[in-house]
Amino acid sequence: MDFKDQVCLITGASRGIGAAAAVYMAGKGATVIVNYAGSQEKAEAVVSQITEAGGRAKAVRCDVSDLESCKAMIDDIVKEFGRIDILVNNAGITKDQLILKMSEADFDAVIATNLKGVFNTVSSVSKQMLRQKYGRIVNLSSVSGVYGNPGQANYAASKAGVIGLTKSVAKELASRNITCNAIAPGYIETDMTRAMTDAAKEAVLSNVPMKRAGKPEEVAAAIAFLASAEASYITGQVVEVSGGF
Repeated sequence: MDFKDQVCLITGASRGIGAAAAVYMAGKGATVIVNYAGSQEKAEAVVSQITEAGGRAKAVRCDVSDLESCKAMIDDIVKEFGRIDILVNNAGITKDQLILKMSEADFDAVIATNLKGVFNTVSSVSKQMLRQKYGRIVNLSSVSGVYGNPGQANYAASKAGVIGLTKSVAKELASRNITCNAIAPGYIETDMTRAMTDAAKEAVLSNVPMKRAGKPEEVAAAIAFLASAEASYITGQVVEVSGGF
Protein backbone atom coordinates (compact mmCIF):
# COMPACT_ATOMS: atom_id res chain seq x y z
CA MET A 1 0.00 0.00 0.00
CA ASP A 2 1.38 3.36 -1.05
CA PHE A 3 -0.31 6.65 -0.12
CA LYS A 4 2.39 9.00 -1.44
CA ASP A 5 0.97 12.38 -2.50
CA GLN A 6 -2.39 11.57 -0.87
CA VAL A 7 -4.04 13.65 1.85
CA CYS A 8 -5.83 11.76 4.61
CA LEU A 9 -8.15 13.30 7.21
CA ILE A 10 -8.72 11.19 10.33
CA THR A 11 -11.24 12.41 12.89
CA GLY A 12 -10.70 11.73 16.57
CA ALA A 13 -7.04 10.97 15.86
CA SER A 14 -5.44 12.18 19.07
CA ARG A 15 -5.57 8.75 20.72
CA GLY A 16 -6.60 5.09 20.36
CA ILE A 17 -7.55 3.72 16.97
CA GLY A 18 -7.45 7.17 15.36
CA ALA A 19 -3.89 7.83 16.50
CA ALA A 20 -2.77 4.36 15.39
CA ALA A 21 -4.37 4.94 11.99
CA ALA A 22 -2.66 8.32 11.65
CA VAL A 23 0.77 6.84 12.36
CA TYR A 24 0.10 3.86 10.08
CA MET A 25 -1.13 5.94 7.13
CA ALA A 26 1.73 8.43 7.48
CA GLY A 27 4.16 5.53 7.48
CA LYS A 28 2.76 4.53 4.10
CA GLY A 29 3.37 8.01 2.68
CA ALA A 30 0.14 9.91 3.33
CA THR A 31 -0.03 13.48 4.55
CA VAL A 32 -2.25 13.06 7.60
CA ILE A 33 -4.58 15.62 9.13
CA VAL A 34 -4.92 14.72 12.81
CA ASN A 35 -8.34 15.98 13.86
CA TYR A 36 -9.17 16.43 17.54
CA ALA A 37 -11.93 18.04 19.56
CA GLY A 38 -10.46 18.29 23.05
CA SER A 39 -6.78 17.58 23.66
CA GLN A 40 -4.46 19.62 21.49
CA GLU A 41 -1.52 18.27 23.48
CA LYS A 42 -2.31 14.66 22.54
CA ALA A 43 -2.96 15.57 18.92
CA GLU A 44 0.35 17.41 18.67
CA ALA A 45 2.07 14.40 20.25
CA VAL A 46 0.73 12.23 17.40
CA VAL A 47 1.94 14.81 14.86
CA SER A 48 5.38 14.83 16.49
CA GLN A 49 5.56 11.04 16.38
CA ILE A 50 4.81 11.14 12.67
CA THR A 51 7.15 13.99 11.76
CA GLU A 52 10.02 12.59 13.81
CA ALA A 53 9.72 9.41 11.74
CA GLY A 54 9.97 11.44 8.54
CA GLY A 55 6.25 11.71 7.79
CA ARG A 56 3.94 14.65 7.21
CA ALA A 57 1.09 15.61 9.54
CA LYS A 58 -0.88 18.53 10.92
CA ALA A 59 -3.24 18.80 13.89
CA VAL A 60 -6.61 20.47 13.28
CA ARG A 61 -9.27 21.16 15.90
CA CYS A 62 -12.91 20.59 14.96
CA ASP A 63 -15.97 19.29 16.78
CA VAL A 64 -17.41 16.94 14.16
CA SER A 65 -20.91 17.25 15.65
CA ASP A 66 -21.04 20.81 14.23
CA LEU A 67 -21.71 20.92 10.49
CA GLU A 68 -20.39 24.43 9.87
CA SER A 69 -17.15 23.60 11.67
CA CYS A 70 -16.75 20.51 9.49
CA LYS A 71 -17.33 22.52 6.32
CA ALA A 72 -14.72 25.06 7.43
CA MET A 73 -12.21 22.32 8.28
CA ILE A 74 -12.62 20.66 4.87
CA ASP A 75 -12.34 24.02 3.06
CA ASP A 76 -9.16 24.89 4.95
CA ILE A 77 -7.57 21.52 4.18
CA VAL A 78 -8.36 21.82 0.48
CA LYS A 79 -7.01 25.37 0.37
CA GLU A 80 -3.74 24.29 2.00
CA PHE A 81 -3.17 20.89 0.41
CA GLY A 82 -5.23 21.06 -2.77
CA ARG A 83 -7.19 17.88 -2.20
CA ILE A 84 -8.52 15.30 0.26
CA ASP A 85 -8.13 11.71 -0.91
CA ILE A 86 -9.06 9.78 2.21
CA LEU A 87 -11.53 10.43 5.03
CA VAL A 88 -11.48 8.20 8.09
CA ASN A 89 -14.38 8.84 10.47
CA ASN A 90 -13.11 7.62 13.80
CA ALA A 91 -14.35 10.26 16.29
CA GLY A 92 -16.69 8.74 18.82
CA ILE A 93 -17.87 8.92 22.43
CA THR A 94 -19.72 6.67 24.87
CA LYS A 95 -22.19 7.53 27.62
CA ASP A 96 -23.28 4.08 28.72
CA GLN A 97 -26.40 3.50 30.79
CA LEU A 98 -29.34 1.13 30.87
CA ILE A 99 -32.22 2.38 28.72
CA LEU A 100 -34.46 2.90 31.78
CA LYS A 101 -31.92 5.30 33.26
CA MET A 102 -30.43 6.85 30.11
CA SER A 103 -30.99 10.58 29.85
CA GLU A 104 -32.11 12.27 26.67
CA ALA A 105 -28.99 14.44 26.82
CA ASP A 106 -26.69 11.40 26.87
CA PHE A 107 -28.59 9.78 24.00
CA ASP A 108 -28.44 12.96 21.92
CA ALA A 109 -24.74 13.59 22.63
CA VAL A 110 -23.67 10.15 21.42
CA ILE A 111 -25.81 10.36 18.29
CA ALA A 112 -24.51 13.88 17.56
CA THR A 113 -20.85 12.85 17.57
CA ASN A 114 -20.94 9.23 16.42
CA LEU A 115 -23.58 9.42 13.69
CA LYS A 116 -24.27 13.04 12.79
CA GLY A 117 -20.53 13.63 12.89
CA VAL A 118 -20.10 11.11 10.09
CA PHE A 119 -22.85 12.79 8.08
CA ASN A 120 -21.22 16.17 8.65
CA THR A 121 -17.79 15.17 7.39
CA VAL A 122 -18.98 12.97 4.51
CA SER A 123 -21.38 15.59 3.21
CA SER A 124 -18.66 18.24 3.51
CA VAL A 125 -15.95 16.23 1.74
CA SER A 126 -18.07 14.63 -0.98
CA LYS A 127 -18.06 17.71 -3.22
CA GLN A 128 -14.25 17.77 -3.30
CA MET A 129 -14.01 14.02 -3.91
CA LEU A 130 -16.57 14.26 -6.72
CA ARG A 131 -14.49 17.06 -8.26
CA GLN A 132 -11.40 14.85 -8.03
CA LYS A 133 -13.30 11.80 -9.30
CA TYR A 134 -11.52 9.90 -6.54
CA GLY A 135 -11.99 9.26 -2.85
CA ARG A 136 -11.83 6.71 -0.08
CA ILE A 137 -14.16 6.97 2.92
CA VAL A 138 -13.78 4.61 5.87
CA ASN A 139 -16.26 4.93 8.72
CA LEU A 140 -15.73 3.35 12.13
CA SER A 141 -18.77 1.45 13.30
CA SER A 142 -18.63 -1.21 16.05
CA VAL A 143 -19.72 -4.76 16.77
CA SER A 144 -22.18 -3.05 19.13
CA GLY A 145 -23.83 -1.59 16.05
CA VAL A 146 -24.11 -5.04 14.50
CA TYR A 147 -25.18 -7.13 17.51
CA GLY A 148 -26.30 -4.61 20.14
CA ASN A 149 -24.94 -4.42 23.66
CA PRO A 150 -26.68 -4.00 27.04
CA GLY A 151 -26.21 -0.52 28.44
CA GLN A 152 -25.29 0.92 25.06
CA ALA A 153 -28.59 1.71 23.35
CA ASN A 154 -27.29 5.13 22.32
CA TYR A 155 -23.87 3.87 21.18
CA ALA A 156 -25.25 0.81 19.38
CA ALA A 157 -27.89 2.91 17.64
CA SER A 158 -25.27 5.42 16.50
CA LYS A 159 -22.97 2.71 15.16
CA ALA A 160 -25.82 0.86 13.44
CA GLY A 161 -26.71 4.18 11.83
CA VAL A 162 -23.14 4.50 10.56
CA ILE A 163 -23.57 1.19 8.74
CA GLY A 164 -26.76 2.34 7.01
CA LEU A 165 -25.19 5.68 6.10
CA THR A 166 -22.11 3.91 4.74
CA LYS A 167 -24.10 1.61 2.47
CA SER A 168 -26.19 4.47 1.11
CA VAL A 169 -23.21 6.75 0.46
CA ALA A 170 -21.37 3.88 -1.24
CA LYS A 171 -24.17 3.53 -3.78
CA GLU A 172 -24.46 7.28 -4.33
CA LEU A 173 -20.76 7.87 -5.02
CA ALA A 174 -19.56 4.61 -6.58
CA SER A 175 -19.82 5.80 -10.19
CA ARG A 176 -17.27 8.57 -9.49
CA ASN A 177 -14.53 6.25 -8.23
CA ILE A 178 -15.32 6.95 -4.58
CA THR A 179 -15.64 4.03 -2.19
CA CYS A 180 -17.27 4.08 1.24
CA ASN A 181 -16.83 1.22 3.68
CA ALA A 182 -17.19 0.63 7.41
CA ILE A 183 -15.08 -1.18 9.95
CA ALA A 184 -16.69 -2.71 13.03
CA PRO A 185 -14.03 -3.18 15.71
CA GLY A 186 -14.64 -5.53 18.59
CA TYR A 187 -12.87 -5.34 21.94
CA ILE A 188 -9.79 -3.22 21.22
CA GLU A 189 -7.21 -1.99 23.75
CA THR A 190 -8.00 1.74 23.99
CA ASP A 191 -8.64 4.31 26.72
CA MET A 192 -12.34 3.60 26.27
CA THR A 193 -12.03 -0.13 27.00
CA ARG A 194 -9.35 0.28 29.67
CA ALA A 195 -11.95 2.15 31.73
CA MET A 196 -14.10 -1.01 31.90
CA THR A 197 -14.19 -3.07 35.09
CA ASP A 198 -12.31 -6.37 35.18
CA ALA A 199 -15.62 -8.23 35.32
CA ALA A 200 -16.86 -6.41 32.23
CA LYS A 201 -13.63 -7.15 30.36
CA GLU A 202 -13.85 -10.85 31.24
CA ALA A 203 -17.46 -10.97 30.07
CA VAL A 204 -16.52 -9.47 26.71
CA LEU A 205 -13.47 -11.72 26.21
CA SER A 206 -15.60 -14.79 26.88
CA ASN A 207 -17.34 -14.04 23.57
CA VAL A 208 -14.10 -13.59 21.61
CA PRO A 209 -12.91 -16.88 20.09
CA MET A 210 -9.32 -15.57 19.86
CA LYS A 211 -9.43 -14.97 23.65
CA ARG A 212 -7.61 -11.65 23.54
CA ALA A 213 -8.25 -7.98 22.95
CA GLY A 214 -7.30 -6.47 19.63
CA LYS A 215 -4.68 -3.78 19.18
CA PRO A 216 -5.37 -0.37 17.62
CA GLU A 217 -2.70 -1.13 15.02
CA GLU A 218 -4.70 -4.15 13.84
CA VAL A 219 -7.67 -1.90 13.15
CA ALA A 220 -5.37 0.66 11.52
CA ALA A 221 -4.16 -1.98 9.05
CA ALA A 222 -7.74 -2.73 8.00
CA ILE A 223 -8.45 0.99 7.61
CA ALA A 224 -5.39 1.38 5.41
CA PHE A 225 -6.40 -1.53 3.20
CA LEU A 226 -9.90 -0.13 2.59
CA ALA A 227 -8.33 3.25 1.83
CA SER A 228 -5.87 1.80 -0.65
CA ALA A 229 -5.86 1.25 -4.40
CA GLU A 230 -5.88 -2.48 -3.70
CA ALA A 231 -9.45 -2.15 -2.36
CA SER A 232 -10.74 -0.22 -5.38
CA TYR A 233 -13.58 -2.70 -6.07
CA ILE A 234 -14.78 -2.92 -2.47
CA THR A 235 -17.54 -0.54 -1.39
CA GLY A 236 -20.58 -0.57 0.87
CA GLN A 237 -19.09 -3.28 3.07
CA VAL A 238 -18.74 -3.76 6.83
CA VAL A 239 -15.51 -5.44 7.91
CA GLU A 240 -15.38 -6.77 11.47
CA VAL A 241 -12.03 -6.60 13.25
CA SER A 242 -13.14 -8.51 16.30
CA GLY A 243 -11.23 -11.75 16.77
CA GLY A 244 -14.29 -13.67 15.63
CA PHE A 245 -16.75 -12.07 18.10
